[in-house]
Amino acid sequence: MVGITSMGVYLPFMRLSLGSIKRGLRGERALANFDEDSITMAVAAAIDCVQGLDRESVDALFFASTTAPYKEKQAATIVASALDLRRNLITADYANSLKCGTSALRSAVDAVAAGSVKRVLLTAADTRLGAPGSPFEQSFADGAAALMIGNEGVVATFEDSYSVCHEIMDIWRTESDIYVNASEGRFAGVEGYMKITAEAVSGLLKKTGLRPDQFSKVIIYSPDSRSSAQLAGKLGFDPGSQLQTSFPGLLGNTGTSFAFIMLAAALEKAKPGDKILLASYGNGADAFLFQVTEHIDLFRFRRNIEYYLSTKQLINDYQTYLFCRGILPGTSSPYPIPYGNISAPALSREVNKNLRLHGAKCLNCGTVQYPPQRVCTKCREKDTFTPVRLSDKEGKVFSFSLDHVSSVVDSPAVITIVDFDGGGRMECFMTDRIVDEIKIGMHVEMTFRRLFQRENIVNYFWKAKPVRS
Repeated sequence: MVGITSMGVYLPFMRLSLGSIKRGLRGERALANFDEDSITMAVAAAIDCVQGLDRESVDALFFASTTAPYKEKQAATIVASALDLRRNLITADYANSLKCGTSALRSAVDAVAAGSVKRVLLTAADTRLGAPGSPFEQSFADGAAALMIGNEGVVATFEDSYSVCHEIMDIWRTESDIYVNASEGRFAGVEGYMKITAEAVSGLLKKTGLRPDQFSKVIIYSPDSRSSAQLAGKLGFDPGSQLQTSFPGLLGNTGTSFAFIMLAAALEKAKPGDKILLASYGNGADAFLFQVTEHIDLFRFRRNIEYYLSTKQLINDYQTYLFCRGILPGTSSPYPIPYGNISAPALSREVNKNLRLHGAKCLNCGTVQYPPQRVCTKCREKDTFTPVRLSDKEGKVFSFSLDHVSSVVDSPAVITIVDFDGGGRMECFMTDRIVDEIKIGMHVEMTFRRLFQRENIVNYFWKAKPVRS
């Protein structure tokens, strides 16, 4: 019995008011902060997905995105390192199509079913850009989801699937394009999305012999809420009771992760025996049938969709959006960098310290210190340490300072000293913060973020952010 064993989702703290894009528009959409990208958001979703699980039990990690920071360098290895997964791990990137997430899902299910692995962690994230003034600028949003595929403790079993391959120039982006391109709307919608998604869903219904009324929830990727409702109605589903909401006016289209985010919302309210249909689109379509098991009663999100939709900072300034997305020049390195070029050998040497966020615990006195050093700061023992992961620790602000000079994007830059629960102290930046709320003793957690980019290398590190209930 193969299927989904756990899930995690992530939406950025910031929301862009659609009225800041065009006067008169209502609603908002999720907006990645200046230090976020598809990798950092995938890490955030995956951390929630593996909460309470033995990370050593993960055999493979797949990363799906149309907006990976590198065109030639695997992103999955960065995600795996930030999650502190084991080294003998299978990693793979899936890209170039909005349904690359469900392509990765099919590979994960097949791998577990074949017995080559027991657990696959699948992450999907996107930060797509619509050209200024275009409808895409209004509809595109940023977000991530993560699924664990396994054969033990399955909450939704994979029952069957049906796929359609279709070559069409409807939505695309070349190697040199910054913004997503699209064909004329009616052609892309009718000959692409509507026709091909319907073919995949109809094929699954015919293959399984199921009727539309036998499904509890239907999740259909859609460029907008009206298209999915129209398609569901034509296929015989009841859009009012069966179609999973896409949170119109609150979220936006998060690309590769969009269908998975809606799947997470559906599973949160599912009951044993429920049948769920999941369909995605992108140069073809994939349709999946899942059936909810009795383990759904134990299925709990660390932070569910409602948490993310209600925990936010609304941005009404269009210029802030341009800064966050790097559209305005001079925004790639908001902090002063007191050194020259990035050293690739140094980055390689310091993966455990910088990406995995390993501190060191003294085996003699138990003191935890970061960064790791050879001599204990308390008992002075030398070379008697064991690594300790700090990325999943919460802590409190011991001290902080505000820098109003160095940063254009993140002014004032907040530098904090964090005391971790269970020991250890670290100096780092604070992100996703409201300056007036910062105080000594504030409860914080760690979040994986972009620190800066130089020499075409993205430097990732961990920052603190407030814990919000």
